[in-house]
Amino acid sequence: MNSLNLLIVEGNLREENESFSNVGIQTHTESLKDSLDHFSTNLKYDVVNPSSDRNLNSVKEKLLKYDGLIWGGSSLNIYNDTPEIKRQIEFMKECQKKVKNILAICWGMQVAVTAAGGEVKKAKKSNIGITNEITLSNEGIRHPIYREKNEKFNSPAFNFDEVVTLPKNGVCLASNKINKIQSLFFKIGDTKVWGLQYHPEITYQKMISLIEFRKDKLIQNRKAFSNEDEINNHISFIKDEMSVSNSTQRMIELKNWLDNININQN
Repeated sequence: MNSLNLLIVEGNLREENESFSNVGIQTHTESLKDSLDHFSTNLKYDVVNPSSDRNLNSVKEKLLKYDGLIWGGSSLNIYNDTPEIKRQIEFMKECQKKVKNILAICWGMQVAVTAAGGEVKKAKKSNIGITNEITLSNEGIRHPIYREKNEKFNSPAFNFDEVVTLPKNGVCLASNKINKIQSLFFKIGDTKVWGLQYHPEITYQKMISLIEFRKDKLIQNRKAFSNEDEINNHISFIKDEMSVSNSTQRMIELKNWLDNININQN
């Protein structure tokens, strides 16, 4: 694999990342680097946080140098329209003008869709740590992001919102009973956006840690569980999936995205 210059965009606020680090949980950027390094040691990373960093103008001036950009997850909700979220949307618009290959994961997909004129709303059902029976559409079966992927699969996931309207020329690549759009593809100008609502880059063990870390909020605020017993039962379900999961197959979307950039460079 050729050497690639990648920009990783951190979607969480700095305070959220500090709370992760304080309890020994990797930030989403750290998880992403580990997963990418599983497929290649020939990658160069820069990291930017549009909500917190104040040097965005200098980053924007360098966007053309990147072979690809990966925008990861976040605990934010895009319809809250805070200044931090607005900064992310505006930065995504700049990226969609200058970076030809964008992999947008979970929150990243929601930001990419919003920036390109699509719509995201609160989902009727949520994925907490895992999502089941994601099924490829006919377009998904043919798309390079799913090369050598099973046509139906489970995946780590954690989302309370979903894409309800695709951007112009957007195509749904996969869905399941929770989210009608589990993955998508669209072009905007010369930029190709591959979007995933689920998290191939995050391990099931980290998802379990996140559930335990957010336990009180999941019960009291999100009303996703009635009590700790329900949470423990759900964690047991995730552990069962973890015992049969193959890490390379789980993360193969990352490899396929990197491979696609390499092919187009040659």
